[in-house]
Parts: sequence; structure tokens; C-alpha cells
Amino acid sequence: MAASVQRLSHLAFHVHSGQRLARHLMRRFGFQLYGSRHSRTARQLVLRKGSAVFIVNESAEPGPHGLLYDAAPPHVVDSACNVSFEVKDVERATLNLGRLGCRVLVPPSPVEDELGSVTYSVVQSVVGNVRHTLIDRSDYLGDFLPGFGPPPAAPDWPQEQDAGPVVVTHFDHITYACPQRQSGHIMDWYRSCFGFKRFLVNRDEDIDNGYVIQGNDIGLRLTAMEYWKCSEVGLSMSTTEEKKTDCKFVIAESLPYQGKNQVDTFLEQHHGAGIQHVGLYTTDIVSTCKSLADAGVHFFTPPPTYYTEIEKHQEIVKAGEDPDLLSKYGILLDSEVDGEHCKGEAKCPRTANHNKRYIMQMFTKPIFSEDTFFLELIERKGALGFGEGNIRALWKSVQTFMDQQEENKTIKGIEC
Repeated sequence: MAASVQRLSHLAFHVHSGQRLARHLMRRFGFQLYGSRHSRTARQLVLRKGSAVFIVNESAEPGPHGLLYDAAPPHVVDSACNVSFEVKDVERATLNLGRLGCRVLVPPSPVEDELGSVTYSVVQSVVGNVRHTLIDRSDYLGDFLPGFGPPPAAPDWPQEQDAGPVVVTHFDHITYACPQRQSGHIMDWYRSCFGFKRFLVNRDEDIDNGYVIQGNDIGLRLTAMEYWKCSEVGLSMSTTEEKKTDCKFVIAESLPYQGKNQVDTFLEQHHGAGIQHVGLYTTDIVSTCKSLADAGVHFFTPPPTYYTEIEKHQEIVKAGEDPDLLSKYGILLDSEVDGEHCKGEAKCPRTANHNKRYIMQMFTKPIFSEDTFFLELIERKGALGFGEGNIRALWKSVQTFMDQQEENKTIKGIEC
């Protein structure tokens, strides 16, 4: 029996310098330092923006020792590698997952303070170094989780971020990069273990082969999945305001015979499959991108022809957006056609105003020294999927960046 997920709790990093990453997320992306925990062998920092919560873990030794709500992996590079879920019954969920063959890294363990108690366990996923912490917080009255104290006081930490108003509300999606021909296996694992359901990336997607994009130096297969509910309502950590936090999981793999590409580069530099990027949902992508750019965040920029191509220019104008403004910050826009992701609905509110159903995205360059994990800003105007035009533009911009990186390494090698 599958372990039913109620909602996403947080995403955790394991890095060599937790303070450096935390400062970067605060100063550049406007995250707030929300809590901290220190032990003899580990440091854990909690950062949040809206209901998007990161835990930055820095551990001196592998295994569960010194960490709460996680198990330190024996990984050689910095990585985002734990997606934590809230469930109703950790003991039962862990037992069921064990029976399904899942590796249990941390058995059900209680943690309590004056505000109540929680129980958690940690299981290994089928995707590289990705793990899932399962948390039952039904008996806890605090804002986050027991075991964490207040954030460090000044002058050790910045009190104000360099970024201006950054409007981020929740995690929109999490994308895995995996080896070729592994998407089906990963989908089956999440279906049987967590009851995830298939989500069609695009209306032209093949249910068996996923959404395949190839040609013009691109070869990519995408498949996606979501919780057993199409969306869920979660509580903000700081208020009782309810927010929709529908987080999807996307699986990306390269196609054979495509030559070197960014998915394979991730697998090589990350030393295996893992989380390639996280989509942060924003309600105002233009002002958010401006604030991030002013704070020093570097973005992937699409080819200049993206905005001057006649059909794309008309598409942007028809959506009511300014092509010059989107071009200034490298923001991509794709519209959904009538009925996409609304099949079977007699009256779809998104179809009634299809000219406004579109998606805007922007992608940062990798935040670690390796060409691995990056962040995405995404704003949805009624659109639920992921547009092919944006995927192609992102692929080309990332590929250009990585080709330049490889060329620079070659030049340095010759000079030496």
C-alpha cells in the first residue's frame, strides 16, 4: 500500500559550507533565516520565503548522526537532495514503504519540545542521492518543527538582503535529471510507493514515451507526476492564511545520440541522478527578476531571436505583456492552446479566457561551483503545463553557457 502524501514540507541541501549558501539565498533571493540548529557534527539552517522552505545541512560525517529530519549522504559535491513530505502516520507509511522494498535510512523517530511532538523517518528514493523525509506534525502547534532554535543574531548574519521585493509564494515544481531510459522506472516507483499520478507536460505528450523534444541540437524527454490530489492546501509557517501549493515533479532525460548536453553534464558533475532545479512560484515575475538582477543574480538568457521572431513577438503582445521588458530580463513566455490540461471538463474557467492562459519563466545559472543545481522563477497566468517554446529556449541558452564553460577550460588548459 502506498504512503499517501499530504503536502510538501521542505527541501533540504547538503553542502560543504552551509553559511555561504544561506547567505547567498538571503542576499540574492530574499529568503529569510528562520531557525537554526547546531550539534557537534552538524549545522542546520532553515530559510523560508512564503511557504517555500529550505533546510541547509552541513555535516561533518555521513549517516544520521548529528542531523534532525535527514541523513547525511556520502556525496562529494554540494547537492539539493531531500524532499520532505507531510504524511498522516509515519509509522504506518514507513512500514508500508519497507514492505515495498524501500530502504529506510532513519526509522520512525519522535522529536518534541514545549509546543508538542512530531515523528519522522527518512527513506531512500530511486533517484540517485534523493531521499524523502516523512513527517507527521499533527500533534505539533509550532510554526515549523521542534529541535530548531532562533536564527543566529547579528553581526554573524545579514539583517537585510540585497534583493529588493522578491515575491515568492511556494514551490511550483521540482525537476529530476536522470539517465536515459530511467523515466519509466522512476514514475513506477513513485506511483507504487507514494501514489503519485501522471501529469501531462503538454497536450501532445505520448503517454508511453513522455514528451519528446528533438531537433536543432536538442534531444530531451520529459515526464511529470503529481500527488494523489491535483493540488493541496498548506498552511503558511507565519500565519494561518491558506495557500495553494501544488508542487509537481518533472523527470528529464536526454535522448540517445544527441552529443554532449546539459542533462548528461549534470549526471557527470553531480556524480549521478538528482535534483536539477526547483521552480519557485512568483506572482510578479518582472519585478522579482528586476530585484534579483539588481542583487547580482546571474540568469540564463535566451537567444536574441527569441523575442524578435514574429510569431513569438505576437504571442507575447497577445498575452498583454511587453516584449522589450521581457527581453530585458530574459523572461520566457509560452501560451497554452484551448483545452490543454482541461480535457473532460464541461466548463473550464481557464478556457473562458484563453488569451490570458500562459506561463512566464526565468532561470538562474548554477548556484554551486559545478554545473548542476539552479533555480527557476515561474509565474502562471492560468497555464498548468510547461511550454515547448520555453523548454527549447532554455535548452539552447543552457547549452550555450556550458559550451562556453568547456571552451574556457580548454583555453586555460592550453595556456597552462
